[in-house]
Amino acid sequence: MKLRNSRLNSAQTRRLLEHFVAGTTARTAAELIGVNRNTATHFYHRLRKLIAARLERTGPLSAGGEVEIDEVHFCSVGKTRASRVPASNRPVFGLLSRGGKIQTVMVPNTRRDTLLPILRTTIDPEAIVYTDAAGVSDALGLLGLHHRQVGHSDRFAPGPEHMNGMENFWNQARRHLRKYNGVPRHHLHLYLKECEWRFNYGSPRQLLAILAQWVRQDL
Repeated sequence: MKLRNSRLNSAQTRRLLEHFVAGTTARTAAELIGVNRNTATHFYHRLRKLIAARLERTGPLSAGGEVEIDEVHFCSVGKTRASRVPASNRPVFGLLSRGGKIQTVMVPNTRRDTLLPILRTTIDPEAIVYTDAAGVSDALGLLGLHHRQVGHSDRFAPGPEHMNGMENFWNQARRHLRKYNGVPRHHLHLYLKECEWRFNYGSPRQLLAILAQWVRQDL
């Protein structure tokens, strides 16, 4: 697998793919493989751009049945600490269908006027939506969608009314991003799409096969 306009040979490319899927940082992968650190960093960046482009091609999630909607804020320039405050930092909006597929959207704010177009194109009118976000609830009400407010105190209670898939995704994303000790704000969307891809596309073996195929086709 030889990339166009790349100094990496086929074996190096394959090993970098494996390390990327395993979650190894570019700096560590470069040292283990014996390639230049900047080369590995650039290769990882190309992979993230490829993943984001591929996810964009698939179009918005068409969520029916039961859907969970949640939001977090990624705070501070150059950092990836995620929390529910403060609202002045960049919010990330997430939707998870009962089938286990996630979609993330970086938005300027979570006011209902911002969320309405997203919800209108991604939520089936017959879906039951679970959320604890006030802005989302307002937008759902305007669209006439059936939704149930879920508080953080009871969202992990047993029973079909309480879904915790979004919280699982945020936790996975936080763990993955924490190892980088800060992500440039202008690249944060690429890292989030990488996390979305990891969540949606199966086991490490499946991720590697899919990514290798995309690389052969697009890079």
